[in-house]
Amino acid sequence: MRKDLITALCVLCAIEAYGLRLEPIKYGDFSNWVTRDVKESRLLGGKKKTLYEIAPARHIPGENRAYSNEGGSPWATSNAYAKVSGIVKGSGTVEPAVIGGNKVAKMQARMEEVKVLGIINMDVMVAGTIFLGKIDEPITSPKGPFAKMEMGIPYRKRPVALVYDFQVNMPATNTRVKSTGFSSKKTLQGRDNAEVYVLLQKRWEDEKGNLFAHRVGTGRERYNKTIPWTKQHQLPIHYGDISHESWFKPWMGLLNGSKAYYARNSKGKLVPVNEVGWAPADAQPTHVLVMASSSCGEPYVGTEGLTLYIDNVAFGF
Repeated sequence: MRKDLITALCVLCAIEAYGLRLEPIKYGDFSNWVTRDVKESRLLGGKKKTLYEIAPARHIPGENRAYSNEGGSPWATSNAYAKVSGIVKGSGTVEPAVIGGNKVAKMQARMEEVKVLGIINMDVMVAGTIFLGKIDEPITSPKGPFAKMEMGIPYRKRPVALVYDFQVNMPATNTRVKSTGFSSKKTLQGRDNAEVYVLLQKRWEDEKGNLFAHRVGTGRERYNKTIPWTKQHQLPIHYGDISHESWFKPWMGLLNGSKAYYARNSKGKLVPVNEVGWAPADAQPTHVLVMASSSCGEPYVGTEGLTLYIDNVAFGF
């Protein structure tokens, strides 16, 4: 009886963070991973690449098939199976790691090499990213990467914070690299940032299938230096229009036009979700977006080696 009581108290302490009641996000402890094999085309050397996904543990052998979230997992990653003009390529920038004896998610900005029998030799900068949503595989073109990501999941609660454990390893450089694979590499001044955000939206669809949203809640942080392992960090969620707050940054603003993320409409088509305004501070959301990434810039731009680790992601109330 005494042992059971102590265990119960330990569990209770584990789900409380500085007075907050925590609602863990499913599989947000990153203890379970799917491993899947992608056999790249012979033109690329025919190597087998192992990609990781956040879902109930199992191994998917080299079938070169599109992956869709398994086991009710709400998480997707930047790991992807691509098939462009018949050429198969695997990209993996997210994987499990162990910190303090626990499995965590590791996201790293890396240069993906694409070499075809000495004919094509190009590099593509890819950030490591996890998010709530899905990836539309196989990737058939490097153009418009947001259009392959179904961002966000249905959610109607109003948490006060996103809570997580994390660490940032920042390379000792003040430059970034832009490399799309279609033009020469460019070195850009200024280091990239790792980033975590939580965005709450109230979405609706018009008669043509276009999706729109009002921003209900915003929590967004960027990290530009090395940060040691930090437990139960709280990212506050601010409700209503924050654009006039003294601490507001442009990158906390509304996402529309080329910045809009995508979601499926009632017809099953991936379309942009244009945020057209700020919701009242007491509005109830319909969807939540959560993302953690080793980059905060435009696609194919990053600081190689920048690494973000994250674990135990939960909503705090």
